[in-house]
Amino acid sequence: MEDDDLGALLARVTRRVIDEERPLLADQGLSMWGYIVLSSLARAPAQTQLALARSIGYDKTRLITLLDGLEAERLLSRTPDPEDRRARVVRLTPEGEARHNAARRAIRRMERRLLAGLDPADRATLRRVLAELAGPAS
Repeated sequence: MEDDDLGALLARVTRRVIDEERPLLADQGLSMWGYIVLSSLARAPAQTQLALARSIGYDKTRLITLLDGLEAERLLSRTPDPEDRRARVVRLTPEGEARHNAARRAIRRMERRLLAGLDPADRATLRRVLAELAGPAS
């Protein structure tokens, strides 16, 4: 019997992880894309909404609606860039940071449960290899 292709294996793992994450995010009132935005902003503010869309691989025309919802919940702020008043700098608010941290803690607990069958060295290797394959975070 032939081994599955890497893409097929990764797709199955990705679906499994996403299926486990969705209810955890819903408990925090977040969609998957909302969490992705908050995670990106937790790393660093976005200098423009367009830069944010590009960094997360999200359609720039749909991003405004997503940001409007997150801003209405006071999870992020958009302020004019002092260098270019047409551009908006997007930042996490303290509420956004708290919500992101709560979701992240729940996801990390799920990941520990999901990977519990692997010994610690294999878990560390898996994370290292996946990070290497994924390339730098945007």
